Amino acid sequence: MNTEHGGSDSGPAAAFDFSSNAGPLGAPPLLLQAVLTADRSRYPDPSYAALRAHLAAAEEVGTHRVLPASGGAEAIRRLSLAARLSGLSEVWVPQPGFGDYAAAASALGLQVHRYADVQKLSQALRTPALVWVCEPCNPTGDSLKAADWLALDAALQRSGALLAIDCAYKPLRLDGTNCLPQAMAEQAWRLVCPNKALALTGVRAAYLLAPASGRLSPEVAGLAASWVLSSEGLSLLMHWHSDATLSHLRQAKAQLLTWRADQREMLAALGWQQRPTCTNFWLAKPGQAGLLGPLRERGIKLRDATSFGLPGWVRLSTQMPEAQHALQYALKELQT
Repeated sequence: MNTEHGGSDSGPAAAFDFSSNAGPLGAPPLLLQAVLTADRSRYPDPSYAALRAHLAAAEEVGTHRVLPASGGAEAIRRLSLAARLSGLSEVWVPQPGFGDYAAAASALGLQVHRYADVQKLSQALRTPALVWVCEPCNPTGDSLKAADWLALDAALQRSGALLAIDCAYKPLRLDGTNCLPQAMAEQAWRLVCPNKALALTGVRAAYLLAPASGRLSPEVAGLAASWVLSSEGLSLLMHWHSDATLSHLRQAKAQLLTWRADQREMLAALGWQQRPTCTNFWLAKPGQAGLLGPLRERGIKLRDATSFGLPGWVRLSTQMPEAQHALQYALKELQT
C-alpha cells in the first residue's frame, strides 16, 4: 500500500512549497550548527544512553520509556508490528488522516477501521485494538475537545485497546489548547517528531514515549534496528528541548499567526472555501478545478487531498509573504 505525502517529489524542487507542513522560518541556528557538525566518523552509542537520559529529563519520564526512532514513519511501522506480534488484529485510524497508520497496519494484515468522529469511535470500540489519534490532526488542523478525550478514555478502559498519539504537530499549534488529560497521556504511546517544527524534514529523527504501564515497551524496543538514529538525528534531538530552540519556536509561532491570517484572507478574496484550523496548515477548496498541475509548472506546489478522501480539496501550509504573493499572482493569472 503506497501512501502520498507533501513535500519533495520526483520533479524539480518547488520554489514555493505549500504542500509540506514544515515550518517555513528555518531551523534554530544553534541546533542547525549542531546537526551540521555532528560527528559522522563513528557510530553513535547503540544504546543512545545519554540521549535517552536527556529526553527523559525533559519529558519528566523514566529513561526506560524513551525509545529513539529514525522518524515518525519508522516509529509507526515499529509500533504497529509490536501490536501485531502481541496478538492485536485491529487498528483504528483517523479519516482523513496520515496515510502511514493504515499502510503500516495493512502491510501486517491487520484489519483497518477508519473513524471521522471520536465520539462515534468511542461507541464502536469494543475489542482490543491499536487506536491512532493525531493531535492536532493532519491534514485537518483539528484538535480534540475535552469531552472527546473523556469518551475515548472510557472506551479504552472498557475495550482494552491501546492508544497511540501522534504529537508531530503539537509544536505547530498556533492557537487553542491541548485538552489531553495528563493521566491519559501517561497510559498512551506518544510519538514526538520535531523535524517539521524545526524545518529539518530531511533529518530523520523522532522518539516514542512508552506508557507508564510499559505495555509493549520491550517489544517496540527490541524491534529497533541497530543505530536507528544517525549522528545528525542524535544531535537534533539533543537540542530539541534547549532554551534557544524553545525561544526560536515561540517567535516562529507568533510570526506564523500573522502570516496565516494574511494567507487565509488572500485565498478567501479569491473565492476559496477554507476549513478552520489551530495549526499552520489547513484544508481548502479552490475556486476553480484543475489548478494543481499549472501551479506546479510555475514552481508552486500544493498537497492534493484526494488521497485523504477529499477530492477537489487541497492541504496547504502557511508560507512567508514572498510565497503568498507568488501564489496569489499565479492564481489570478490562471483565472483569466
